[in-house]
Amino acid sequence: MCVVLTVVKVGGGLAREAGGGTLRALCAALAEAGERHPLLVVPGGGAFADAVRDHDRRFGLAPETAHRMAILAMDQFGWALAELLPGAGLRNDLAAAGDGRVAILLPAALLAEREPLPASWAVTSDSIAAWVAGPAGAARLVLVKPVAGLHREWPPAGEPIAELTVDELAALRPGGVDAHLPDALRAARVEAWVVDGRSPARVSELLDHGHTAGTRIVAPA
Repeated sequence: MCVVLTVVKVGGGLAREAGGGTLRALCAALAEAGERHPLLVVPGGGAFADAVRDHDRRFGLAPETAHRMAILAMDQFGWALAELLPGAGLRNDLAAAGDGRVAILLPAALLAEREPLPASWAVTSDSIAAWVAGPAGAARLVLVKPVAGLHREWPPAGEPIAELTVDELAALRPGGVDAHLPDALRAARVEAWVVDGRSPARVSELLDHGHTAGTRIVAPA
């Protein structure tokens, strides 16, 4: 088993199920995997970011304002994940806990200091997680979402794309990830996966064995 630092973006869409069973099961699987693998979790924005989008539509917020509010939404979901993920530790920096616990990044202060990405709705927690993977020295990025992987059509139909390059990702522009992700992955030079968080065993399989069902995005050369 190859032990590498993995950045795991937990999509906020996984919290939308009534009762929260899907997210709770995923968090339990991440806590268990974190005993064997250094994990740095980047929270999505979920319903908190949806509220920012609503305010933006209603009031025409400046791009920088909406961007900062959406990143604060990630902090909010991060606090919620810390309640659901047994033994997890909250951090404001890019280091994994490395002590058998999962580290959860609260990104607002870090991104306000460094300002690495454009202030645009083309940048979501997907691209932020990809950026995090670069300076954190991660060997892998896992985007955990309530979908089986990336599809050429949206809404998704049929089997997901098994593997593609970053250039193919940019050309296809498949639904389910943000538009800036190809640029963020080129900068980070990291392998990425889109994995179904409704099946936590897939996330565990990827961490333990380096492969699973989903979509692999090959690291740029």
